[in-house]
Amino acid sequence: MEDQKIHPQSYWRWSKEDFFPEESFRDWSTYRYALSHTYSRFKDRLLSRSEDSDEIEKLKKQSENEMKRCLNWWDLMWFGFGAVIGAGIFVLTGQEAHDNAGSAIVLSYLASGLSAMLSVFCYTEFAIEIPVAGGSFAYLRVELGDFAAFITAGNILLECILGGAAVARSWTSYFTSLLNRESNSLRIHTNLAEGYNLLDPIAVCVLAIASIIAVSSTKNTSKLNWIASAINTIVILFVIIAGFMHADTSNMKPFAPHGPEGVFRAAAIVYFAYGGFDTIATMAEETKNPSRDIPLGLLGSMSIITIIYCLMALSLSMMQKYTDIDPNAAYSVAFEKVGMKWAKYLVALGALKGMTTVLLVGALGQARYITHIARAHMIPPWFALVHPKTKTPINATLLITICSGCIAFFSSLDVLASLLSISTLFVFMMMAVAIIVRRYYVKGVTPRSSLLKLVGFLVIIIGSSIGTSACWGLDPSGWVGYTVTVPLWFLGTLGISLMLTQQRTPKVWGVPLVPWIPALSIATNLFLMGSLEYMAFIRFGICTVIMLIYYVLFGLHATYDMAHHQYEKEPNVIDEDSVGKP
Repeated sequence: MEDQKIHPQSYWRWSKEDFFPEESFRDWSTYRYALSHTYSRFKDRLLSRSEDSDEIEKLKKQSENEMKRCLNWWDLMWFGFGAVIGAGIFVLTGQEAHDNAGSAIVLSYLASGLSAMLSVFCYTEFAIEIPVAGGSFAYLRVELGDFAAFITAGNILLECILGGAAVARSWTSYFTSLLNRESNSLRIHTNLAEGYNLLDPIAVCVLAIASIIAVSSTKNTSKLNWIASAINTIVILFVIIAGFMHADTSNMKPFAPHGPEGVFRAAAIVYFAYGGFDTIATMAEETKNPSRDIPLGLLGSMSIITIIYCLMALSLSMMQKYTDIDPNAAYSVAFEKVGMKWAKYLVALGALKGMTTVLLVGALGQARYITHIARAHMIPPWFALVHPKTKTPINATLLITICSGCIAFFSSLDVLASLLSISTLFVFMMMAVAIIVRRYYVKGVTPRSSLLKLVGFLVIIIGSSIGTSACWGLDPSGWVGYTVTVPLWFLGTLGISLMLTQQRTPKVWGVPLVPWIPALSIATNLFLMGSLEYMAFIRFGICTVIMLIYYVLFGLHATYDMAHHQYEKEPNVIDEDSVGKP
């Protein structure tokens, strides 16, 4: 029996087969052949859907070693706090209150929080049904097909890279505040274009340290995270209580200086502050009991975080008039202005702890996204490998860390935040579409007529939501456009509810009030996307074009070979219990 075992290869290997093992990349002639069949392959992959079992079992073999199931609901709850509470609340609150929302920043957080909770419902159902590291990428591969999953994967990669870079830049700002120095004093000033002219080596170092900790051990990282998050929570409670103790209601006038437009423009940006909760879904593969632990971890942490954010935003608005708020280190400066100079350092330290845990948990979750994307061969499968000793995806972590470090070195937070928000909102919108498809369409069971009705109603819901967002962007005070778009959204959702029968019932926990909650999630995410400045869409469009070029040249052919069994992964180690069995 011992002779029948296949011994594992070294984890650290760099051969062509580890990066381009597919038939299409065997040599130049096979690659030219693949390119000549791009159109037919694209037709094949456009709507090809994966199966739950493939995502849960088959693709995991690409990692050669399994991740360790070591997390429970307590770990996930604190992962939620660690992943979400950081740069968003401590930095973006001051920036958006000063520039857009004024004291109504509390309403911006409430609007974003409600939208985020709608997405949390969708993530929770999927994470229970398909408990794998891929998160939204895996869910969309199952429900919307390979191409939709790829576009989402590209945005996930963008979100991971920019998210880490944005938090790392904020870390430097609060570190300088802790040292009682000007916010850009530790950055290198250059003559590059505005927004890219302040180089930040400290941000790169912080990203590297967080990643080293994350790859060492998932369970140890979890323990470190909840200890740091608990300390950060104490600081947050202090900020809220002390802020209300020094409240002056006159600072809240005018409440919304830039009107509803400013409130929703800020809501679209501060949505970034809720980003990271999807990290919990990527930890499903390492969770002991996903059906129990994930709902408690996701729904519990996000409900509490929404309340905390609203209270923190309100306390800042009552301490300082919006015109006096410092956009870079709002809370520290606010406490200094009300005579609590010592609190400035406590707040800066708490913010640093919060941003450190965001980076730490982000390094965990982001790497697991990348791992599953690589398992599907959307990117080279070398990034899917799990280290045999640490049971963590070191290669995937390296990819995210190096890319985030390069961007954090050059780009300012405002450039990163708007682009990050649009990617996050796009992914969450796609998740809401996927949950409706999952409930109302099962391949081989749902009649074609029902499928066509479902597609038609979804087009109406998405189109009317885009129309509502466009009406708001063109004339926020107008009402004529809404009399068309809002009823259309309602009729599209009502059509699904009355004319179609749900084909699938969740096994343990499901999104309530389907299709109404997912349809509302589609509308709110698209509405918030429409509230962003046009430059965010230009950057988003450029990134999408780059993704499509990559897909045509590489991703399409790699996934085609994978789907048609023109590439098979040899097993790393044969389980002794399976030897000799049929």
